Amino acid sequence: MSDTPLSLAQMATEVLTTADGREKTALSRRHAARWFAARRGEAPDIAIGTANPPLQPARPDRPELLDPRDVPKRKPGSEAGRIALLHAVAHIELNAVDLHWDIIARFSHVPMPMGFFDDWVKSADEESKHFNLMCDCLESLGSHYGALPAHAGMWRAAEDTASDLMGRLAVVPMVLEARGLDVTPGMIEIFRKAKLTQAVEALEVIYSEEVGHVAYGSKWFHFLCGRENLDPKDVFHALVRKYFHSTLKPPFNEEKRAEAGLPPDFYWPLTETGAQPKLD
Repeated sequence: MSDTPLSLAQMATEVLTTADGREKTALSRRHAARWFAARRGEAPDIAIGTANPPLQPARPDRPELLDPRDVPKRKPGSEAGRIALLHAVAHIELNAVDLHWDIIARFSHVPMPMGFFDDWVKSADEESKHFNLMCDCLESLGSHYGALPAHAGMWRAAEDTASDLMGRLAVVPMVLEARGLDVTPGMIEIFRKAKLTQAVEALEVIYSEEVGHVAYGSKWFHFLCGRENLDPKDVFHALVRKYFHSTLKPPFNEEKRAEAGLPPDFYWPLTETGAQPKLD
């Protein structure tokens, strides 16, 4: 066995090729801890390196992945509906772990400041924590991740942008994760009404930390646009129309989006009407 330490890109690929959710997130958190220990000078330096990540990450046998149209709809007011909602969030968080490691492994050849890698390792570590929080909530209700079918389309954005870093930043953090800022407050209220404190606290952690992930996307998207002397808003609109296979749907959490560096003139033109409503 070689004593040569893994590069960051190789560490990312190890996470991507680990199938079990709990094992994947445990490895993710160990690699993140190693990376930040090295960055603080408490461990040997880790090279960025390069790797050949899989086009799709390894996944457990369960959950069964279905076309989004075939995933059963459940009313969130029932216990079964609340379990289904937690399961859906767990699935989103597991995909997010892979998305953040994938951006490191797939684009490690692109010259970027070290802060770029710091941000996505931190995001991957937080998403790993989020997945485990959701799994703990499911298990407290007598269920588990994999007990229900899940959405098969979540990796499409990664495949579509596998050779386009700016496209990846535009669609994943600045569209998909920004959507989480819009819908999470409503989810928190569902669990608050049901007096499920563990779920409320877990979702509040996710809500607060997801703002940072959207902000990282906006920061590095603007960095790349600035490096190429491009107008960020025009490029964002063009890339979202190219890679996102739908329109953006209000209502938007404009306060949290602004906090993350997404002003309204970025996302309102991508809605069905293309216009921000006038306030009376």
